[in-house]
Amino acid sequence: MPREMLERAKAVQPAESAPPVRSVADFLPEGDPLAPLRARTGRRIGAGQVADLAQRVHGLRLADDVVYGKDLIGPALRELQAAVKLYREGTHTEDVGRELLRAIGELAQIAGWVASDAGEHAEAERIYRLGMSAAQAAGDGVLSGNVAGSLAYQWSNTGRTADAVGLARAALEDAGPHAPAKARALYLDRVAWAHTRAGQDRPAMTALGEAAEALSEDSAGTESPSYLYWMDAGELQVMEARVYTELRRPLRAVPLLTDVLARYDASHARELALYLSWLAVAYADANEPEAAAGTAGRMLALGQSGSERTAERTRIVLDRLRAYHDVPEVAELLAS
Repeated sequence: MPREMLERAKAVQPAESAPPVRSVADFLPEGDPLAPLRARTGRRIGAGQVADLAQRVHGLRLADDVVYGKDLIGPALRELQAAVKLYREGTHTEDVGRELLRAIGELAQIAGWVASDAGEHAEAERIYRLGMSAAQAAGDGVLSGNVAGSLAYQWSNTGRTADAVGLARAALEDAGPHAPAKARALYLDRVAWAHTRAGQDRPAMTALGEAAEALSEDSAGTESPSYLYWMDAGELQVMEARVYTELRRPLRAVPLLTDVLARYDASHARELALYLSWLAVAYADANEPEAAAGTAGRMLALGQSGSERTAERTRIVLDRLRAYHDVPEVAELLAS
């Protein structure tokens, strides 16, 4: 694991004496949480403080690669609390205020993602809505699209499929046609996933094709927001494979997933476990229960404890494998 990632992960670990922060309601004021105080008593905020905050936001993103949901939600919410307090109580120019709002939007996206990973879906939605408000107030449609798309992704996975389709498409619209290629690819994939979970095969496949086309326009010289650092061709392959798995097209899903997993960074254990879960289901759908059991065993060996996403995928995989309970490899896995 890179030293920088380890150091950033350590930086957001909760202090021993720090009180737990479990909800945005613990610190947000009543009414509009982004409304500046009429009489601001805080210090003067300049570009330097905004740059420091941006570094901490990115550190939290890197921490989410190696520290998961229930273990990260407290530090994530404390960072969000501090950013909102800085914006509301400090004095700053209009330009600095806009950058602070962007930072709050980015923090809300990652904090909402962490809360969702912890299984705190209502809390995640409240955080995402705060982030959308901040991004829109900053006039940043690409960021607004990222936060809204994250909420749409949660809705897709928690049964609000019709709402998810509408919000995912609105997120793409917010970003606009001139958004960076990585952003358009990601937001189109969220549209594809929303349609997939809604049982709408044709628009899902159309959106997948558009996502691939969008990402093909990315190049080394293309600028993208720092929060899209993880989006690349490999991640898009995984996203495509998940859609194919959900649509019961394992002959398309298996080659994509095996290719990506052969070179995936093992330090990102949660993502590795999640991607293995999709491969296990795809093998089961392809009537390859031995391969499915072996893949599920690899997934379970990773033992992710802080991520409710991983726990839910584990339940899905084991339920799928019970159809093959008479196959020795599957029976051994289920018995263990």
